[in-house]
Amino acid sequence: MNIDSSLQSKRILSIDILRGIVMIIMALDHTRDFFHIGAMTANPLDPQTTTGILFFTRWITHFCAPIFVFLSGLSAYLSSQHKTPAKASIFLFKRGTWLIVVEIVIISLGLTFNPFYNFVILQVIWVIGWSMIFLGFMSRISHKAVLIIGLIIVFGHNIFNLFPPPEGEGLALLLKVFFTAFGTVVPLNQDHLLGVFYAILPWTGIMFLGYGIGAWYKQGFSAEIRKQNLMITGSLTIFLFLFLRCINLYGDPAPRKEYDDLFKNLLSFFNVSKYPPSLQYTAMTIGTAMLFLAFTEKMSNWFSRVTSVYGAVPFFYYVIHFYLLHTILVIAFYATGFTNEQIVQVPFWFRPSDFGFSLTTVYVIWIAVIIALYLPCKWFKKYKETHKQWWLRYV
Repeated sequence: MNIDSSLQSKRILSIDILRGIVMIIMALDHTRDFFHIGAMTANPLDPQTTTGILFFTRWITHFCAPIFVFLSGLSAYLSSQHKTPAKASIFLFKRGTWLIVVEIVIISLGLTFNPFYNFVILQVIWVIGWSMIFLGFMSRISHKAVLIIGLIIVFGHNIFNLFPPPEGEGLALLLKVFFTAFGTVVPLNQDHLLGVFYAILPWTGIMFLGYGIGAWYKQGFSAEIRKQNLMITGSLTIFLFLFLRCINLYGDPAPRKEYDDLFKNLLSFFNVSKYPPSLQYTAMTIGTAMLFLAFTEKMSNWFSRVTSVYGAVPFFYYVIHFYLLHTILVIAFYATGFTNEQIVQVPFWFRPSDFGFSLTTVYVIWIAVIIALYLPCKWFKKYKETHKQWWLRYV
C-alpha cells in the first residue's frame, strides 16, 4: 500500500528502498516457479536434496511477503494521519475489498493464464486485502489495540500446531483458511477449484505490527529515537528467532532437524515455515526489516534511487510482472517444442512439469524482467506524483 499523494514530498526513502528490494527479490521466486526445471517436482528447501544456491534462491525470497505486508501496515498508519479515523477506516475497508477482487480476477489470471478460472489462486494480495479490512475495524478502537492484537496473533497462532485439527469439516476448513492454510484446495463445483495458499490471520498479525510501529514515523517524531527503537526492536527480534530455533520447542510447525552433515544442519536451521508464517519465520524476516530501516533512512546513492522506483509503485509492479513473466513463458513453451495439446496444466497453463531450464537461465530471465520493468515503474511513479485522480489511491 502506498502513502497518499499528499505525503509524496515527505516520503521516508528507506521505506521505498526496502519495499523496492522486496519487489525485485520477489520476482526471482516467481521466475523460478515458471522457468526452473525442478520447480514443479522438487522442494528447494529440503536439506537432503537441494543445493546451496538453490536453497538460497528460494530462502532469500522468504523475506518478501512478510516485509511487504509489514510495510503495508506501516503505510496504512501514515496514510491515516491525514484522514479522520472514520475516513481512514472506510478507505482501508474499500481498498481491502478491492485487493481481494484484484487477487481473484486479475492476479490469478496472470498466474495461471487460464481464462476459464478453473483454478483460482489466493495468495499475498488476498491476505493483505482481508488484513486491511480487519485493520479498518480495529484502528477505530485505538492504535494500542491494533499493536496488542498483532502481538497476540504473531506470538500465539502457532499454538494451533500443538493440538489435533477439529473433526468437523466446516470448522476444520475455517481453521485452515484463517490460521493454518497451505495448499488448501476447496472445490467450488465440478470444474472450478479455489486454492487457499495463505492463511489470513497470521499475516494480519504482521500487518498490525507494521501499523503499530507507524507511530515512530509520524511527523515530528525524532529520527534518532526512531533509529534507536528500530535497532533495539530489530536486534531483540532476531535474537528471539535464534533462541527459539535453538531450543526447538515452539514457534514453528516444522522443527529444526539434525543431520550428520554440518551444511545440512545450517540449511535446516534457517528452513522455517512460511505457510503460514510461523513465529520464528516472522522474527527472522521482520527483525531484519527493522534493522534495515534503521540503517538506511539517510541512504542516498544510485542503488537507493533505483530500488525506490520499484518500491514507490509496488502494486503496479506486482501485477504487470506476472503478465510479463507468463508471456515469456508462453514464448519459451513453444520455442522448446511443446504443442497446443500441452497448454492446459495445473496450476499454470503453458507450464508442464517436465518443462524448464537451469538455475543460471532463471537468473538471466529474472534480471531481464527487472530491467524491462524499470522504465514503466518510473513513468507510473511520476504519473502518481503529478496526478490526483481518486483511483490512483488504489493502485
